[in-house]
Amino acid sequence: MALTPDTPDETFVREVDENLRRDELESFAKAYAKWLIGAVVLFLVAVGGYLYWQNRQSEKSAAQSEQLMAAYNDIGSKKTDSAKKKLDTLAAEGNGIMRAMALLAEAAIAIEANDRDTAIAKYRAVASDDDIADPYRDAALVRATTLEFDKLKPQEVISRLEPLAKPGEPWFGSAGELTALAYLKLGQKEKAGRLFADIAADKQVPETIRSRSVQIAGTLGIDASKALPQPAQPGIIQ
Repeated sequence: MALTPDTPDETFVREVDENLRRDELESFAKAYAKWLIGAVVLFLVAVGGYLYWQNRQSEKSAAQSEQLMAAYNDIGSKKTDSAKKKLDTLAAEGNGIMRAMALLAEAAIAIEANDRDTAIAKYRAVASDDDIADPYRDAALVRATTLEFDKLKPQEVISRLEPLAKPGEPWFGSAGELTALAYLKLGQKEKAGRLFADIAADKQVPETIRSRSVQIAGTLGIDASKALPQPAQPGIIQ
């Protein structure tokens, strides 16, 4: 029995899907593979450094801080087993912030080892923990969804990321892209295009994501090019 060839829409959705997910996964994996310690520290500063230092006033928090940094040093020295033992202790005994940082570091180690299942499990643990601050939980939810996107139904992706896939939200760029991909899988190209246009217009979203959103919105029939800074015209002082 002959197979039915893909329609142009199906081919387009598959190509956009593959390109965006490849960008997300490859850039994330490479960042952690090359600069694991720096990435974790920067992540700490970006999504909750103030909360971390605030809780560091007590003696217990100070001791946990030293243990966390020792784990980072082990990671940098390729002493993965030693790092995991320290991180496991923090994940079990640390306060919400320390537990989040330990689990996120363990997820990073798993990604470097191409162990997606373990990474997803660590991210889920952070995202579902009510004692962990929202910035950590939101970041973990986006990362987990990115890694398991292939296994999720489009509507599940949309529902899961709905609170984050809104203009002005810190994770709007990444959550919005994943949501738009889910719309494409459902054949809702107009919704996807409008969402990509909203991403392009949000100045809080990283420039690389905004530029990509402009291009994809254009392929879906929506001109979002005015959302990005326009090059200066010769002879015009801006």
